[in-house]
Amino acid sequence: MKTVTVYLVRHGQTYFNRYNRMQGWSDSPLTEKGIQDAHKAGKRLQNVTFQHCYSSDRGRAIQTAEIILSHNINTHVPFSQTPLFREEFYGYYEGEDSAKSWFAAGAPHGSPTFKDIIADYSLDEAKDFVHQADPFGDAETATQYWTRLAKGFKWLREQAHDGDKILMVSHGTTIRSIVDKFGEKKFDVTVSPMNGGISTIQLTDEGISVLNYNQK
Repeated sequence: MKTVTVYLVRHGQTYFNRYNRMQGWSDSPLTEKGIQDAHKAGKRLQNVTFQHCYSSDRGRAIQTAEIILSHNINTHVPFSQTPLFREEFYGYYEGEDSAKSWFAAGAPHGSPTFKDIIADYSLDEAKDFVHQADPFGDAETATQYWTRLAKGFKWLREQAHDGDKILMVSHGTTIRSIVDKFGEKKFDVTVSPMNGGISTIQLTDEGISVLNYNQK
């Protein structure tokens, strides 16, 4: 049975993170703190022998991955990007103030904040609430989101070999959603992964398991 360990790292802090704005498929540069977040993650992972590094195709994830790899003992880790592990797409709410956006999505359901939505409903219902609130209907539904992620995991399994260790630089809600779906409720997903935080999952032929969440 093939077993692959994936180190999921959230990108470093960006300006949209700093300003508390919705940042899905849109992008903003890493702040100075974000660059340091990436360096700290790189130092923590410097002695892990990665067979491959992937990131989402957003600039903040690519830059974070490049910084992490600059610290690694293996100086020739193959690196490629994929849209399959992008952040959730927020449609009309991309770049909008986060508190206002989640109020628009959750208040009609009695949950005026993102944390309220997760506590009262679920991360998947949060996705559907944003889609319902989007006047253009462009925001990803939970079904659309997980169809994309399923393609990503299938692709990772096909690329990897038994025993491989893979670095994947992705995004806060994506990492949190993966942990929520496959973590057997062992982890508190009401807490966001930190910028530069490291979570670890295992892929096998039988499924996905979460080893740890949000270490830094």
